[in-house]
Amino acid sequence: MEQPATGFLPNKAFKKTGEDDLFMKIGRRTSPSPCIALLLLACCAISGQTEQPRIRNIVLVHGAWAGGSGWKGVYDILVKDGYNVSIVQEPQTSFKEDVAATKRILAQQDGPCILVAHSYGGAVITEAGTDPSVVGLVYIAANMPDAGENEADDGKRFPSDLSKSTAIKKTADGFTYLDPAQFHEYFAADLSAEQAAFMARSQVLNLADNFKAVITTPAWRSKPSWMLVATKDRTISPEVRYVDCSPSSPSPLHVSGASHSVYVSRPKEVAALIEEAASHKR
Repeated sequence: MEQPATGFLPNKAFKKTGEDDLFMKIGRRTSPSPCIALLLLACCAISGQTEQPRIRNIVLVHGAWAGGSGWKGVYDILVKDGYNVSIVQEPQTSFKEDVAATKRILAQQDGPCILVAHSYGGAVITEAGTDPSVVGLVYIAANMPDAGENEADDGKRFPSDLSKSTAIKKTADGFTYLDPAQFHEYFAADLSAEQAAFMARSQVLNLADNFKAVITTPAWRSKPSWMLVATKDRTISPEVRYVDCSPSSPSPLHVSGASHSVYVSRPKEVAALIEEAASHKR
Protein backbone atom coordinates (compact mmCIF):
# COMPACT_ATOMS: atom_id res chain seq x y z
CA MET A 1 0.00 0.00 0.00
CA GLU A 2 1.41 3.36 -0.99
CA GLN A 3 2.20 5.87 1.67
CA PRO A 4 0.10 9.03 1.49
CA ALA A 5 1.77 12.16 0.14
CA THR A 6 2.89 14.13 3.18
CA GLY A 7 5.70 16.24 4.52
CA PHE A 8 6.52 13.59 7.12
CA LEU A 9 8.31 10.30 6.67
CA PRO A 10 7.81 7.15 8.71
CA ASN A 11 10.37 6.25 11.37
CA LYS A 12 11.73 3.35 9.40
CA ALA A 13 12.99 5.79 6.79
CA PHE A 14 15.56 7.01 9.34
CA LYS A 15 16.77 3.67 10.62
CA LYS A 16 20.55 3.44 11.07
CA THR A 17 20.98 7.20 10.66
CA GLY A 18 22.23 9.88 13.07
CA GLU A 19 19.09 11.90 12.48
CA ASP A 20 16.88 9.02 13.71
CA ASP A 21 18.10 9.30 17.29
CA LEU A 22 17.75 13.06 17.25
CA PHE A 23 14.22 13.07 15.88
CA MET A 24 13.07 10.29 18.22
CA LYS A 25 14.42 12.20 21.20
CA ILE A 26 12.37 15.26 20.36
CA GLY A 27 9.35 13.00 19.74
CA ARG A 28 8.66 14.08 16.17
CA ARG A 29 8.96 12.53 12.77
CA THR A 30 9.99 15.33 10.50
CA SER A 31 12.18 16.14 7.54
CA PRO A 32 15.85 16.57 8.48
CA SER A 33 16.28 19.79 6.50
CA PRO A 34 14.61 22.22 8.97
CA CYS A 35 16.43 20.67 11.94
CA ILE A 36 19.79 20.81 10.24
CA ALA A 37 19.16 24.42 9.29
CA LEU A 38 18.29 25.29 12.88
CA LEU A 39 21.38 23.54 14.15
CA LEU A 40 23.55 25.44 11.68
CA LEU A 41 21.99 28.75 12.72
CA ALA A 42 22.60 27.92 16.38
CA CYS A 43 26.23 27.08 15.68
CA CYS A 44 26.70 30.32 13.78
CA ALA A 45 25.18 32.30 16.63
CA ILE A 46 27.48 30.67 19.17
CA SER A 47 30.49 31.23 16.91
CA GLY A 48 29.56 34.90 16.49
CA GLN A 49 29.37 35.35 20.23
CA THR A 50 32.93 34.09 20.67
CA GLU A 51 34.48 36.41 18.06
CA GLN A 52 36.25 39.53 19.33
CA PRO A 53 34.59 42.75 18.10
CA ARG A 54 36.70 45.14 16.06
CA ILE A 55 37.89 48.18 18.01
CA ARG A 56 35.98 51.21 16.77
CA ASN A 57 37.25 53.99 19.07
CA ILE A 58 40.46 55.87 18.22
CA VAL A 59 42.00 58.63 20.37
CA LEU A 60 44.68 60.84 18.78
CA VAL A 61 47.26 62.83 20.77
CA HIS A 62 49.46 65.51 19.17
CA GLY A 63 53.05 66.32 20.07
CA ALA A 64 55.04 69.36 21.17
CA TRP A 65 54.87 72.55 19.13
CA ALA A 66 51.77 71.28 17.31
CA GLY A 67 48.00 71.07 17.74
CA GLY A 68 45.20 68.63 17.11
CA SER A 69 44.38 70.09 13.68
CA GLY A 70 47.42 68.32 12.24
CA TRP A 71 45.49 65.04 12.51
CA LYS A 72 42.84 66.22 10.02
CA GLY A 73 44.00 63.99 7.14
CA VAL A 74 44.23 60.90 9.34
CA TYR A 75 40.92 61.77 11.00
CA ASP A 76 39.10 62.00 7.66
CA ILE A 77 40.31 58.56 6.57
CA LEU A 78 39.43 56.87 9.85
CA VAL A 79 35.97 58.43 10.03
CA LYS A 80 35.26 57.43 6.42
CA ASP A 81 36.22 53.87 7.36
CA GLY A 82 33.70 53.86 10.19
CA TYR A 83 35.80 54.64 13.25
CA ASN A 84 34.83 56.90 16.14
CA VAL A 85 37.73 59.36 16.41
CA SER A 86 38.50 61.77 19.25
CA ILE A 87 41.40 64.24 19.33
CA VAL A 88 43.09 65.37 22.54
CA GLN A 89 44.19 69.00 22.80
CA GLU A 90 46.95 68.99 25.41
CA PRO A 91 47.58 72.34 27.09
CA GLN A 92 51.32 71.57 27.25
CA THR A 93 51.51 73.64 30.43
CA SER A 94 52.64 70.57 32.39
CA PHE A 95 53.12 66.88 31.69
CA LYS A 96 50.65 66.03 34.43
CA GLU A 97 48.00 68.21 32.81
CA ASP A 98 48.68 66.69 29.39
CA VAL A 99 48.16 63.20 30.82
CA ALA A 100 45.01 64.37 32.57
CA ALA A 101 43.69 65.89 29.32
CA THR A 102 44.23 62.55 27.59
CA LYS A 103 42.51 60.57 30.33
CA ARG A 104 39.61 63.02 30.20
CA ILE A 105 39.00 62.05 26.57
CA LEU A 106 39.52 58.36 27.31
CA ALA A 107 36.77 58.58 29.93
CA GLN A 108 34.34 59.69 27.20
CA GLN A 109 34.83 56.55 25.11
CA ASP A 110 31.94 54.06 25.01
CA GLY A 111 34.21 51.03 24.79
CA PRO A 112 37.80 49.88 24.26
CA CYS A 113 40.03 52.14 22.21
CA ILE A 114 43.36 52.50 20.43
CA LEU A 115 45.48 55.36 21.79
CA VAL A 116 47.71 57.08 19.21
CA ALA A 117 50.38 59.73 19.64
CA HIS A 118 52.87 61.77 17.65
CA SER A 119 56.22 63.04 18.92
CA TYR A 120 56.16 64.22 22.59
CA GLY A 121 52.68 62.72 22.76
CA GLY A 122 54.44 59.37 22.90
CA ALA A 123 55.51 60.10 26.47
CA VAL A 124 51.97 61.24 27.28
CA ILE A 125 50.32 58.03 26.07
CA THR A 126 53.04 55.92 27.68
CA GLU A 127 51.82 57.29 31.01
CA ALA A 128 48.10 57.65 30.20
CA GLY A 129 47.84 54.36 28.29
CA THR A 130 47.54 52.29 31.45
CA ASP A 131 43.90 53.36 31.48
CA PRO A 132 41.74 50.19 31.27
CA SER A 133 39.90 51.46 28.18
CA VAL A 134 43.14 51.36 26.16
CA VAL A 135 43.78 48.01 24.45
CA GLY A 136 46.60 49.10 22.14
CA LEU A 137 48.97 51.99 21.49
CA VAL A 138 50.36 53.47 18.28
CA TYR A 139 53.52 55.61 18.30
CA ILE A 140 53.99 57.90 15.29
CA ALA A 141 57.54 59.33 15.09
CA ALA A 142 57.60 59.27 18.87
CA ASN A 143 59.85 58.27 21.73
CA MET A 144 58.81 55.55 24.20
CA PRO A 145 60.40 56.34 27.59
CA ASP A 146 60.66 53.47 30.04
CA ALA A 147 59.89 53.50 33.77
CA GLY A 148 62.07 56.08 35.51
CA GLU A 149 62.96 57.72 32.19
CA ASN A 150 61.74 60.84 30.42
CA GLU A 151 61.54 62.29 26.93
CA ALA A 152 64.88 64.07 27.33
CA ASP A 153 66.65 60.80 28.18
CA ASP A 154 65.72 59.29 24.82
CA GLY A 155 66.83 62.47 23.10
CA LYS A 156 70.25 62.24 24.74
CA ARG A 157 70.70 58.59 23.82
CA PHE A 158 69.63 59.18 20.24
CA PRO A 159 70.41 62.85 19.44
CA SER A 160 68.54 64.33 16.49
CA ASP A 161 69.53 67.02 14.04
CA LEU A 162 67.17 69.39 15.84
CA SER A 163 68.88 68.82 19.19
CA LYS A 164 72.20 69.80 17.63
CA SER A 165 70.77 72.97 16.07
CA THR A 166 69.83 76.42 17.32
CA ALA A 167 66.19 76.04 16.29
CA ILE A 168 64.77 75.38 19.77
CA LYS A 169 64.00 78.65 21.52
CA LYS A 170 62.82 79.35 25.05
CA THR A 171 60.58 82.07 26.47
CA ALA A 172 61.32 83.99 29.64
CA ASP A 173 58.76 81.92 31.56
CA GLY A 174 60.19 78.54 30.53
CA PHE A 175 58.23 77.50 27.43
CA THR A 176 59.91 76.14 24.31
CA TYR A 177 59.12 76.69 20.64
CA LEU A 178 60.78 76.21 17.29
CA ASP A 179 62.23 79.17 15.43
CA PRO A 180 59.66 79.81 12.66
CA ALA A 181 62.50 80.41 10.20
CA GLN A 182 63.82 76.88 10.83
CA PHE A 183 60.52 75.07 11.41
CA HIS A 184 60.19 73.85 7.83
CA GLU A 185 63.72 72.45 7.77
CA TYR A 186 63.61 70.49 11.01
CA PHE A 187 59.94 69.71 11.62
CA ALA A 188 58.13 69.52 8.29
CA ALA A 189 60.56 69.18 5.39
CA ASP A 190 58.15 67.12 3.26
CA LEU A 191 55.35 69.69 3.48
CA SER A 192 54.97 72.78 1.33
CA ALA A 193 56.61 75.99 2.52
CA GLU A 194 53.17 77.53 2.96
CA GLN A 195 51.85 74.68 5.09
CA ALA A 196 54.99 74.60 7.20
CA ALA A 197 54.80 78.35 7.72
CA PHE A 198 51.22 78.04 9.00
CA MET A 199 52.24 75.28 11.40
CA ALA A 200 55.19 77.35 12.59
CA ARG A 201 52.99 80.36 13.33
CA SER A 202 50.26 78.30 15.01
CA GLN A 203 52.53 76.07 17.09
CA VAL A 204 51.61 75.40 20.71
CA LEU A 205 54.46 76.31 23.03
CA ASN A 206 55.54 73.47 25.31
CA LEU A 207 56.80 73.88 28.89
CA ALA A 208 60.47 72.90 28.89
CA ASP A 209 60.05 70.80 32.04
CA ASN A 210 57.58 68.54 30.21
CA PHE A 211 60.49 66.82 28.49
CA LYS A 212 61.90 65.92 31.91
CA ALA A 213 58.71 64.36 33.31
CA VAL A 214 59.47 60.85 34.58
CA ILE A 215 57.38 57.88 33.46
CA THR A 216 56.01 55.74 36.29
CA THR A 217 54.36 52.73 34.57
CA PRO A 218 54.97 52.49 30.80
CA ALA A 219 51.81 51.22 29.13
CA TRP A 220 53.71 49.74 26.18
CA ARG A 221 55.30 47.11 28.41
CA SER A 222 51.96 45.42 28.99
CA LYS A 223 49.87 46.37 25.97
CA PRO A 224 50.33 45.71 22.22
CA SER A 225 52.07 48.66 20.58
CA TRP A 226 52.67 49.70 16.99
CA MET A 227 55.45 52.05 15.91
CA LEU A 228 56.03 54.20 12.83
CA VAL A 229 59.47 55.60 12.05
CA ALA A 230 59.89 58.51 9.62
CA THR A 231 63.22 57.86 7.89
CA LYS A 232 63.93 61.58 7.28
CA ASP A 233 62.88 62.69 10.76
CA ARG A 234 65.14 65.49 11.99
CA THR A 235 63.24 66.22 15.20
CA ILE A 236 63.39 62.73 16.73
CA SER A 237 66.20 60.55 15.47
CA PRO A 238 64.97 57.73 13.20
CA GLU A 239 67.70 55.65 14.84
CA VAL A 240 65.71 55.53 18.07
CA ARG A 241 65.22 51.93 19.15
CA TYR A 242 61.86 50.47 19.99
CA VAL A 243 62.71 47.71 22.42
CA ASP A 244 61.21 45.62 25.20
CA CYS A 245 57.62 46.09 24.04
CA SER A 246 54.98 43.52 24.89
CA PRO A 247 55.49 40.23 22.98
CA SER A 248 52.47 40.91 20.75
CA SER A 249 53.95 44.13 19.36
CA PRO A 250 55.09 43.98 15.72
CA SER A 251 58.27 45.47 14.26
CA PRO A 252 58.27 49.22 13.53
CA LEU A 253 56.95 50.44 10.19
CA HIS A 254 59.49 52.63 8.38
CA VAL A 255 58.07 55.28 6.05
CA SER A 256 60.75 56.20 3.54
CA GLY A 257 61.41 59.89 2.98
CA ALA A 258 58.96 61.10 5.60
CA SER A 259 59.73 64.02 7.90
CA HIS A 260 58.77 64.39 11.54
CA SER A 261 55.40 65.68 10.33
CA VAL A 262 54.63 62.26 8.81
CA TYR A 263 51.17 62.29 10.43
CA VAL A 264 50.37 65.33 8.25
CA SER A 265 52.28 64.44 5.07
CA ARG A 266 51.48 60.70 4.96
CA PRO A 267 47.96 60.32 6.39
CA LYS A 268 47.24 57.13 4.41
CA GLU A 269 50.21 55.24 5.85
CA VAL A 270 49.51 56.50 9.36
CA ALA A 271 45.79 55.66 9.18
CA ALA A 272 46.57 52.19 7.80
CA LEU A 273 48.81 51.43 10.78
CA ILE A 274 46.14 52.63 13.20
CA GLU A 275 43.54 50.44 11.51
CA GLU A 276 45.93 47.50 11.72
CA ALA A 277 46.14 48.06 15.47
CA ALA A 278 42.35 48.34 15.72
CA SER A 279 41.94 45.03 13.88
CA HIS A 280 44.39 43.21 16.13
CA LYS A 281 42.89 40.09 17.72
CA ARG A 282 43.12 40.50 21.45
